Amino acid sequence: AMDAAPTPPSPAGLSAYVAVSQLLGLTLLATTGAWLGRYRGGVGWHSPLQFNAHPLCMVLAMVFLQGDALLVYRVLRHEAKRSTKALHALLHGLALLIALVGIIAVFESHRAKGIPDMYSLHSWCGMATFVLYLLQWFLGCGFFLFPGASFSLRALYKGQHIFFGITLFILSITSCLLGITEMLLFKISDSYSHFVPEGILANTLGVLLVAFGLVVAYVLTREEWKRPPLAEELALSMDFKTLTERESPGGGS
Repeated sequence: AMDAAPTPPSPAGLSAYVAVSQLLGLTLLATTGAWLGRYRGGVGWHSPLQFNAHPLCMVLAMVFLQGDALLVYRVLRHEAKRSTKALHALLHGLALLIALVGIIAVFESHRAKGIPDMYSLHSWCGMATFVLYLLQWFLGCGFFLFPGASFSLRALYKGQHIFFGITLFILSITSCLLGITEMLLFKISDSYSHFVPEGILANTLGVLLVAFGLVVAYVLTREEWKRPPLAEELALSMDFKTLTERESPGGGS
């Protein structure tokens, strides 16, 4: 029997940028934990520290996991398309669950302390992003993962799905930046302008969020780094094209 063809190497530079993205992602998670642990007392549930679960969950879910879910199609270049789709949907689903925990934490914390909900720009942008992200996940599963949508409908929706995926990632990072600024102004408004250590650490977290977003966006927008179609995917596309041409009025017999 003939040996299987060797797996083509990843494009030059792709692995390095993906590695940098993961290093930045882990660093921003560690920085979030250090900020909350060193200056905000840590994280608890059904306690005065419950609110702190909110920033931790949102950074983990809506930035790090969402970013990794977007990178799946660049990293898994030669695996079966359906397996890649399943992992993509699974990471987004996990991000949604963790983000939901973060949203519950902030609402319960506000209720316990008598703080009003949904009045700030951060809360408006954050909730809108979460709701649209949930809708994007349901539509993505319906069109691409579960059977039912036709090939033509998938092709029609694919461009919108990609655009809104990147847009929601940007909105998620923007909402986190707004949240960091809001939290600093609430907690250390009197000393923030004096370059206190907590303010510097939180600002560093903001810079890391932007850096992570830029690296992920760069990987996603490099045309030569897109996932190449496998042989069976090309065969399916050709079969569909042949079928539609035969069924069209100007097609063959």
